[in-house]
Amino acid sequence: MPKAVKDLLQPDVLEDKSTSVNVGKGGVNVDAGKGKPGGGTHVNVGGKGVGVNTGKPDKRTSVGVGKGGVSVSTGHKGKPVYVGVSPFNYVYAANENQLHDDPNTALFFLEKDLHPGMKMNLHFTQTSNGATFLSRQAAKSTPFSSDKLPEIFNQFSVKPGSVEAEIMQNTIKECEDPGIKGEQKYCATSLESMIDFSTSKLGKSVQAISTEVKKGTKMQTYTIAAGVKQMAADKSVVCHKQNYPYAVFYCHATQTTRAYIVPLEGVDGTKAKAAAVCHTDTSAWNPKHLAFQVLKVKPGTVPICHFLPEDHIVWVPNKKTGE
Repeated sequence: MPKAVKDLLQPDVLEDKSTSVNVGKGGVNVDAGKGKPGGGTHVNVGGKGVGVNTGKPDKRTSVGVGKGGVSVSTGHKGKPVYVGVSPFNYVYAANENQLHDDPNTALFFLEKDLHPGMKMNLHFTQTSNGATFLSRQAAKSTPFSSDKLPEIFNQFSVKPGSVEAEIMQNTIKECEDPGIKGEQKYCATSLESMIDFSTSKLGKSVQAISTEVKKGTKMQTYTIAAGVKQMAADKSVVCHKQNYPYAVFYCHATQTTRAYIVPLEGVDGTKAKAAAVCHTDTSAWNPKHLAFQVLKVKPGTVPICHFLPEDHIVWVPNKKTGE
């Protein structure tokens, strides 16, 4: 099971089984058929149900900032890490702070470099707050919009004007802004809603993959090892974890992507299986997007790829079913 999914699940078991998620060797396989009535999502991990509910029925879910909530990381000698728009949102231009302070800068590369023996300087990161999914019911009853910011800040005990408030406001704004041409975007605030969006774009049988690093890592040189695997079809739904008091994913679907699983070996012996997504049409991206500035290329000229941080997820059609 992709660690990125498992880490987001609460231990409560859901009884409804309209959508079954069976975990096999290939990752998470989702069959969103008619199933049984109830409209829930059932997740099986090693034969045991792992639910996505938080709290007991009819009781409001509480998510505290500072306990799996919004966090503000600091870098070397206490220097604040870049806080701003996601580098995986292609509408925005990168500013100088992002170019120098965002560790995700190193994750972008050209598809022509995706071959064994290629060396890359990489730093795989996670959002540091450990926020988990709310149930669909709890997510629907929790406000998530710019016009509800005062209520949201009050609910999560966040001081307006603070860095935490800025992070939350940025996340909501990115979710509300329109996507680029050819992109279908959606912000998932529950596992059920993420599965629904992914299966609506890819078919009822899909697989989830994510980056998995064997141990804690740092910026270092990785070498691409033998065994690069391209996933089925040239379409995917890529979901990027946002920094928020509970798990929120910025998901986007396009017909111009190729997904790969890439084995990597670090100079310190760290081994990783990294999920990578290559965008074959970047003509609609902001010309000043981070990727163009880092790779020194222009929109629409060459396929641009990026590895995914450990807590981001790629949904692809299940090859076995041909869907």
